[in-house]
Amino acid sequence: MPAETMQFKTELKQLLHLIIHSLYSHKDIFLRELISNASDAIDRVRFEGLTKPELLEDNADWKIKLIPDEANRTLTISDNGVGMSRETIVDQLGTIARSDTREFLDSLKAADAKERPDLIGQFGVGFYASFMVADKVTVLSRMAGAAANGVKWESAGAGDFSIEDCTKPTRGTDVILHLREDAKEFLDKNRLHNLVKKYSDFVEHPIVMDVENDGKTIEDTLNARKAIWLRNKSDVNDDEYHAFYKHLSHDVNNPLKTIHYKAEGQMEFKALLYVPAKKPFDLMWGDSKKGLHLYIQRVFILDDCETLLPKYLRFVRGVVDSPDLPLNVSREILQHSAPLEKIKSNLTSKVLSTLDELKRKEFDQYVGFYNELGMFLKEGAYQDWENKKKLADLLLFESTKTDAGKFTTLADYVERMPGDQTEIYYLAGDGREVLEQSPLLESFKAKSWEVLLLTDPADEFVVDSQHEYKGKQLKAIDKAGIDQTNISDDTKKRFQPLLDYFKEKIGDVGDARLTNRLKESAVCLVSDEHAMSASMERLMQRMQRDGPMPASKRILEVNPEHSLVQALATLLEKDKNDARLEGAARLLYDQAVILEGSKVKDPLAFAQRLNTLLLTDANK
Repeated sequence: MPAETMQFKTELKQLLHLIIHSLYSHKDIFLRELISNASDAIDRVRFEGLTKPELLEDNADWKIKLIPDEANRTLTISDNGVGMSRETIVDQLGTIARSDTREFLDSLKAADAKERPDLIGQFGVGFYASFMVADKVTVLSRMAGAAANGVKWESAGAGDFSIEDCTKPTRGTDVILHLREDAKEFLDKNRLHNLVKKYSDFVEHPIVMDVENDGKTIEDTLNARKAIWLRNKSDVNDDEYHAFYKHLSHDVNNPLKTIHYKAEGQMEFKALLYVPAKKPFDLMWGDSKKGLHLYIQRVFILDDCETLLPKYLRFVRGVVDSPDLPLNVSREILQHSAPLEKIKSNLTSKVLSTLDELKRKEFDQYVGFYNELGMFLKEGAYQDWENKKKLADLLLFESTKTDAGKFTTLADYVERMPGDQTEIYYLAGDGREVLEQSPLLESFKAKSWEVLLLTDPADEFVVDSQHEYKGKQLKAIDKAGIDQTNISDDTKKRFQPLLDYFKEKIGDVGDARLTNRLKESAVCLVSDEHAMSASMERLMQRMQRDGPMPASKRILEVNPEHSLVQALATLLEKDKNDARLEGAARLLYDQAVILEGSKVKDPLAFAQRLNTLLLTDANK
């Protein structure tokens, strides 16, 4: 097939422009990215060769070779991995097939130039980091099993690329970087050796380079090839742990926690897991497609084994190696095998217990983690019934007993409960400042009872799913059924006409009742005990795609001790047709709507009624 020139997709053009026309303080990460891609290609063909040995072509001497050529100012990264076909190379090197590319590009533009290379690596498009050091990139590749039919891809990163057939006798891929004048340092063999040690020392396959030794050219292995997860914890220092984490995750930060252990019993395996200090980049706009790396007897099997941990722990990075899993099965069957489920249960318990220990011993650090990644624990708290209690212990909430921005646990809340309090109370809304002004808190403040303030939309889903904690029911204070006792029959009889008037004149009121939960306010709105709360209803309305969800009718609770309520009851008793009654009743209702954090249905009518009231007072 003759050479063909093709255009990059629009998003890729923008990415390359950002790469080529920016200055970077650590552009050497291009080598890490290309070696990582080469290693993945070898892992893939090695795995496929377990069931299709003909793909190996009698070439299982795995290696990644660096070939610096000073005369031509090129650096070649060569592997004998799975290789690429013409279709694959066009698809993988000509476009970015991710739904969140637009958000990624926006963040890349906004990021400091020093951060951009690391963002590129974390987003999974590390190949294009080549253009930080090269003014032209040539790729020669032949797919496993494709005889000598290869493909040549070439681009200067200016918006297009050429592709043509070529003859390539060996399986795998050669990435040839035509280095810029200011990147000649990457032809220096010592520099390359140091970079491999820095970024890729843990790569399992040998990374080699020809060197001179006593007048002879020999192939020198540059990396230690340490399977760090198979070593004893006592033999690994923090620097080695951190380096391996960065190799796995492309994160520039050190991990928050390292979990390295060996499980024995029904299922034997070794695990090296990391809890990141910051939210992983690939989780910022959606679900990560990367799970833990799975090895079987040190043979790499999967780098996206999502079955090893529940979905809500997808921020955890690491490696699991088991001698008890079968090598000769497909990835799909392996992902759904019973032994993997046992490993998953063990790993999940270990991660959750590690986080609990962090919470107990280093609470400030745990708060930092929770601010970054707590959303995933909340997701687990209403999904993972098996670990429901463990996850409940990991949740943090603001409350009326904490300062703004500070947190309490459910365990600490229960510890502080006075003897006459039997339930855990909470109030959900759009922000702490709004919640603190809620009239629903008045009776709790009077008794010095603590109320959890749920300001994250996910919080209400979580507490609804938990139901109780250590035998204490979790109860929303904006539901009917709280503090309606101790109201005398005479009081009920006196104010029943006013309650009936509210229900008659205000169509949005489902019911009107007396309450003694209020101490200073005249009225408040609550939901029926089994209905959505106001905050949940607002959230669901925002999520509706097929038009707004109809609002449910609230219960208007009325404080019989309030002077305004008493005055209205007296006015109604004297003259039920008094024009002032309906205006005052609607003003009270709209006031309750505002205080619950919702919007009044008719702001103009509300303003007119308020103006009429102010004008009446001014003319007295």
